[in-house]
Amino acid sequence: MSTFLSSVAVLLSTLALLCSGYTAYQVFVRQQTFNVANIGNNTATTSAQKTSSPENSTASPDNKPNQSEASPSPATTAQSTTTSGTAIKPGEFVQPSFGNKAEVELLSAKRIKDPETGNRDVVNLQMRVRRLATDGMSPAESVGIYNTTARNPDTSETYKGVDIKRSTGSVDLSSLRPKASADAYVWLRIPDGVNSIDVFVPDTAAFKNVPVSN
Repeated sequence: MSTFLSSVAVLLSTLALLCSGYTAYQVFVRQQTFNVANIGNNTATTSAQKTSSPENSTASPDNKPNQSEASPSPATTAQSTTTSGTAIKPGEFVQPSFGNKAEVELLSAKRIKDPETGNRDVVNLQMRVRRLATDGMSPAESVGIYNTTARNPDTSETYKGVDIKRSTGSVDLSSLRPKASADAYVWLRIPDGVNSIDVFVPDTAAFKNVPVSN
């Protein structure tokens, strides 16, 4: 009887040891699984922080895209405008005539096509002659519009009128009332491509660098 009880006690002890070992093994496995999960979470968090960091972001101020260099500079735009010719502004070209008895204002200098040849080598120069003197003027004091000439400021080449019939002729200042004015014109033979001229109206101060519009 004593031997049987001893055997049962040994068996129970053995079962207890096995249960304790199995329980310890399960605890160990769960602890390892928990540690691996924590390491994975920490790694993912660190990667996300690096990705969203301003130092690595493509929107950083240091990574601004280069501005386009294709837009024309103001100097280029101004040069193009000068080359194509510009219109005369009101009051831009005014010179005294016959001393201070009158004045001549250039209104426009437009390139046109010669109706006889079809060539664009004619400039229609329009002007306004205004009498300033209040005292009587001699009939000899008239502005000879038909004798107007021009000069190329770059080459000093001179240009004359096309024909006296292609002009107003002359403006008699004595026929104008004081402060009154008369419009006049003259066609000048100027080669195509000349976009700036000096203009010389008889008995009138010279006009420098007058633009020719197309």
